[in-house]
Amino acid sequence: MAANKLPVADSAQVKAEGARLLRQHRTPLIAVVGLYVLAAVAGLAGPFLLGRLVDAISHGTTAFFVTEVALVLAGFVAVQTFLSRWAMRKGMVLGEKVFAQLREEFMDQVTSLPLSTVEKAGTGDLISRTTNDVDAVSYTVRFGVPQVLVSVAAIALTVAAAVFTSPLLALALLVGAPMLIPVTRWYLRRATPGYLSERESYAVLNGAITETVEGARTVDALSLGPHRRRRIDDALRNCFERERYTLGLRTVLFPVAEFSFWLPVAAVLLWGGWLASHGAVSAGMVATVALYAMQLIDPVDTLIMWIDEIQVGASSLARIVGIRNVAGDRTATDTQPVDESLVVDGVRYAYREGHEVLHGIDLTLVQGERLAVVGPSGAGKSTLGRLIAGIHPPTHGSVTVGGVPLVERPLDELHREVALVTQEHHVFVGTLADNLRLGKECATDVELEKALADVGSLAWVRALPQGLATEVGSGGHTLTPGQAQELALARLVLADPHTLVLDEATSLIDPAAARELEFSLSAVLEGRTVVAIAHRLHTAHDADRVAVVEGGRICELGSHEELLAKGGAYAALWNSWRRDT
Repeated sequence: MAANKLPVADSAQVKAEGARLLRQHRTPLIAVVGLYVLAAVAGLAGPFLLGRLVDAISHGTTAFFVTEVALVLAGFVAVQTFLSRWAMRKGMVLGEKVFAQLREEFMDQVTSLPLSTVEKAGTGDLISRTTNDVDAVSYTVRFGVPQVLVSVAAIALTVAAAVFTSPLLALALLVGAPMLIPVTRWYLRRATPGYLSERESYAVLNGAITETVEGARTVDALSLGPHRRRRIDDALRNCFERERYTLGLRTVLFPVAEFSFWLPVAAVLLWGGWLASHGAVSAGMVATVALYAMQLIDPVDTLIMWIDEIQVGASSLARIVGIRNVAGDRTATDTQPVDESLVVDGVRYAYREGHEVLHGIDLTLVQGERLAVVGPSGAGKSTLGRLIAGIHPPTHGSVTVGGVPLVERPLDELHREVALVTQEHHVFVGTLADNLRLGKECATDVELEKALADVGSLAWVRALPQGLATEVGSGGHTLTPGQAQELALARLVLADPHTLVLDEATSLIDPAAARELEFSLSAVLEGRTVVAIAHRLHTAHDADRVAVVEGGRICELGSHEELLAKGGAYAALWNSWRRDT
């Protein structure tokens, strides 16, 4: 994965994934294709019957024979219509099943990605893959694969019927191939990288728009509007250029293909007229093969169209399958911690190689200790918190719990033992109870209300229209930022980990309410290890120890009183904060 971009699968992986899906859904796919083939066979009766009718009329026939042919022809049309409708219905059902499987598998893979990878890659790429790419693959699976298989079968059957009618006349059907085949090969060589590049540009645009919308207040406060507009304009320009490239490919392919479709019809009529004038074929045979030539236009046109669409689907599938190529950032073992103590030993960390954020951190946390981490913005406090929570593995050194490196703990167990709550929170679509049960899936309503009471939220929850059953999230009842943050803290209470990392977890709550909440949490979290990354220094005042982080190092460590008496960096921070509050 280069430049923090999520990987894209190569053509071999995409083919293997397509083959896997075909194998898993072989029986219903065969049924769909079989129905379409039968419909195509029924469609072949029309030109054959019309050709016989032309010959019969040329030699003289009865009205009864004409009526009989017309009724048989109508019967074949009805059969073809019925089979096509049945095939389309089964194809749509099959497409929905495959689409559901793909989406579920993809979401399992996305939610299993290392958090460090997700943070580095950003939201735009993932959002693009979970929306644009999944939709493109869905469209291809629903319509493209059956249509391609059916078109190939229809072309083969139609050509076979034309050869059966007159091998000599059928030679004229090939006149378009010398033009169509090389142009199609030219197109395919360029289309796959072109569409991959196009899908990537969508990810960049999504990221630019999403980041601007989510950070709208910051953009407005810092007058960054023109800068963000330029970035979005650049992303749009990039999308336009890449789409213009793929459009250019299509403007070459489609006109050539269209000309190649009608060329065989003209050739059959000219060649057939000459042969008929020499008595080699009958007028009915010329009419039949000419109609077959016209009948070839639709499946060949469909095939060319879906070759183009499948390039989009294949490019999207490569991006979806590429998620599997993300390397894990840890290797789990069965080793169990001997206790709940956390030790940070010689930890260094760099988001980018050669640019360290932390420079040799040593820290030991005993069970039940409350540590406040303070320091100026950009000092590395949040990064240290993420390492203690096991979100990022250290570049050098180790972070252990009970003697076991956090990167060796299975993620499901680690998340039950060490939890991180940040000032970034999310309210999921669903009921308030559903949101709370993310902390503890089997929690009863009584447990939910107790957790809400512990964080001082029970009163406003009970005041909601349906209480715990109130729909929240997008389209539901809107929670204030403070209420959403309290909801996140209630989830934490329900999760009941032995170590908590609170990264400015009460920053969106009113200072007086935040102070009261911290007192409540102190009682609830008694006996647990708490690492509080704080900008309100009363948190440090209440902690057992305070770690002052500056320039990626712990420059001071001790109790509130000890550090004040020392008169160093912490004392300066404290005195400055007291003057401002």
